[in-house]
Amino acid sequence: MLDNLMGILMSIKVTDIIDITVVAYLMYMLLGFIKKTRAQQLFRGVLLIVAFFLISEIFNLSLLNWLFTRLITVGLIAVVILFQPEIRRGLEQIGRRGVITRQFRDIGKEEIYATVHKLVDAVDDFSATRTGALMAIERETMLSDIAETGVIINAEISVRLLGNLFYEGSPLHDGAVIIRGDRVYAASCVLPLTERQNIGKNLGTRHRAALGLSEVSDAFIIVVSEETGAISVAQNGEFKRFLDLKTLEKMLLDIYIPFGEDRDLLSRLKFLKGGREDD
Repeated sequence: MLDNLMGILMSIKVTDIIDITVVAYLMYMLLGFIKKTRAQQLFRGVLLIVAFFLISEIFNLSLLNWLFTRLITVGLIAVVILFQPEIRRGLEQIGRRGVITRQFRDIGKEEIYATVHKLVDAVDDFSATRTGALMAIERETMLSDIAETGVIINAEISVRLLGNLFYEGSPLHDGAVIIRGDRVYAASCVLPLTERQNIGKNLGTRHRAALGLSEVSDAFIIVVSEETGAISVAQNGEFKRFLDLKTLEKMLLDIYIPFGEDRDLLSRLKFLKGGREDD
């Protein structure tokens, strides 16, 4: 038996190792993508159909084998149609790996920290006054089609501008703000709603829109509840709720400075502990 094992090990080539590694990685990526999405239920159904198909092959059940062969053929087309958003999101995630965020390449570090400071200050104001807010920070996936549903602003970010946009009396308050780099690119934008039913009945349209956009793009979406003032973030199809300002600040810095670059400048700027941004 030991000789047979040694013979098998000696017959393994470098290409075989590469082949196994690539397949294992792809399976890992597939399972990670399937987890916590509608595709999870789909995957269970596919496994069940494959199991019945194998049983029909083993026991030579001709009619059952014919039925599942046709079902698999039609099912592949149905999967592409029904799960187009999930497939698109998965392909976008694969394409984004190892790519530096384009929107933030040309922004200096001081401008990045100032932008994060303004965003956190604005969210602080919204939370304190229970002003409903929905802001989507564009990353690798361009949100131009979403921006076209609203009004193009293309103005420098400021606490006052964001406050005016989400003020209840403003004509642009009902919708999302798209942030591109260090600028408010568009306002009053319509986001796609998630179709998931398990996100909690206490979450309204604003939260469902945030989650919906995060399912079809890599945008970082900030939500402030109008009822409670609670701060939430939607990213990669998941929600993080009841955040404090420090946690939000760190998450924003991770977005704008992706690879853990030097952040010593933070201590030299007036942030949450310093003066307020009034511009």
